[in-house]
Amino acid sequence: MANWLEHSVYVDVEAPIDLVWALWSDLEQMPQWMKWIDSVELLADQPGMSRWKLASGIWEFTWLSRTVKVVPNQILQWESVDGLPNRGAIRFYGHQQGTSTVKMTLAYAVPAVLARFMENGWLRRIVDSTLQADLERFRQKAEQVAKAD
Repeated sequence: MANWLEHSVYVDVEAPIDLVWALWSDLEQMPQWMKWIDSVELLADQPGMSRWKLASGIWEFTWLSRTVKVVPNQILQWESVDGLPNRGAIRFYGHQQGTSTVKMTLAYAVPAVLARFMENGWLRRIVDSTLQADLERFRQKAEQVAKAD
């Protein structure tokens, strides 16, 4: 039996929402700022589907993901259909002063015995801090692109 663990992190970005959306929605570029994502491949023969590979140095997982909701400049939502069970959403909030907020919420299934160990332990903090660092790398990239424009 598996339990679902969920993480949410966010970052404020000094860049307009359309630029932030354009960068994030190019899924194949995600390994540039997400430390554990080794690769993302869009499946040309299956629109809305992508193959993901996560490599943490210790573990390696792959999964097939389906994009379930896309609202430009607002939300990109997914769920796995094969491999590592996961689901989540990236939400985008544009602000009047040309800044944006990006919020990532993701959940994944782990065996119940491991879930009890992770729920409030150091592994949860490692995942949270890794995801926050991923968003910080994204912020740096987006702000660099915004300054270059």
